[in-house]
Amino acid sequence: MKPNLLFVGAGAMAEAIIAGVRATDQTKQTTIKAMNKSNQERLAYMKERYEIETLTDVKEAMDESDVVVLAMKPKDIESAIIQLRPFVTKHHVFYSVLAGTKTDYISSLLGTKNAVIRAMPNTSATVMQSATAICKGEYATDEDVELARSLFLHVGTVTTVTETQMDAVTGISGSGPAYMYYVIEGLMESAERAGIGSDEAKRLIVQTMIGAATRFSHTEQTPKELYKEVMSPGGTTEAAFKHLEMFQVKEHIAKGADAAIGRSKQLGDYDVDHTSIGG
Repeated sequence: MKPNLLFVGAGAMAEAIIAGVRATDQTKQTTIKAMNKSNQERLAYMKERYEIETLTDVKEAMDESDVVVLAMKPKDIESAIIQLRPFVTKHHVFYSVLAGTKTDYISSLLGTKNAVIRAMPNTSATVMQSATAICKGEYATDEDVELARSLFLHVGTVTTVTETQMDAVTGISGSGPAYMYYVIEGLMESAERAGIGSDEAKRLIVQTMIGAATRFSHTEQTPKELYKEVMSPGGTTEAAFKHLEMFQVKEHIAKGADAAIGRSKQLGDYDVDHTSIGG
């Protein structure tokens, strides 16, 4: 089944998923539509680049869609669903890519028993390398989960988790690409100081990261065992690690991820406090 997709919100995550689907669905069997709260220039860009249909009429958008991907900012979820709700029918399935937003909160806003699937991809979906986690809400079936899996497999790997694990997923893999880019930025700055051109540095760093990730994925060794292999007494790697450990870099990376997980939980707490919308 190739569902008709409606993206409500046209930000970076929506674009990443759409780009990945379009790159792997060359025959364009999957119908993709998008609508946005206010930024019409953004919609025009998405329409031109990805050959999708952009809509402003909510009824038309819902009538022509099977799967509604909630991709707006988390703070806009309530107002968005108020607009969608009059046109929801029993066949609609909702996928949410909103950080910290629980499935039962979305169901409470809808006021229906429609299936809700919560997903946490990351922006590597743009190049079909996302690490996506999905979980199902109360009214979703295993068939709904498989349909969601088939969509997100267009853009990378898919791991099914429980909803209680989704905040951790958000902090680890949802925000994870940013941590990697931060490390890359530091290595690029070092390369520049050492006189290596940006193009050469990029090639070296990219392949180094790909190689390390590939090695880790093919071994039972721990990260510590792997970096100890690189390190020889009195050598260059040891010199780097003495500096990194003096500033507790590993601990601060872990605490940064902890902060992201905590923020995801805070967003979920906001949901609990705002379940009544009236009407």
